[in-house]
Amino acid sequence: MASSQQFPHRDPSGASRIEPVLITEAEPSLEEQHDARKRRYVITMGIRMASLIAAALTYQVSVWLMAVFAILGTVLPWIAVVMANDRPPKKRVHVNRYTPPRPDRTLESGSKERVIDM
Repeated sequence: MASSQQFPHRDPSGASRIEPVLITEAEPSLEEQHDARKRRYVITMGIRMASLIAAALTYQVSVWLMAVFAILGTVLPWIAVVMANDRPPKKRVHVNRYTPPRPDRTLESGSKERVIDM
């Protein structure tokens, strides 16, 4: 989705300036990908910690609820590591290859033989 539009933005000083819109379809840099993976890992491990605390707090209330929180707290580290080691999916690129014309789209000549006179 390429675009050549530009949107005005205000500087802290109050002056307006035009900031160009990104028109490339390049992948995010490796540093940005790594930061996103670290963020997902920290969020997942935070949910794990909350589920383990919830398991400890719900032990007296319901054993089944405590078991669900404990299992979640046990499985989430594996999920966090798999998500942290995964990279974004590659973009699907359409390769423009030659395809012969369909039979219903070919031109037909009146005769089957071609004669070239010299």
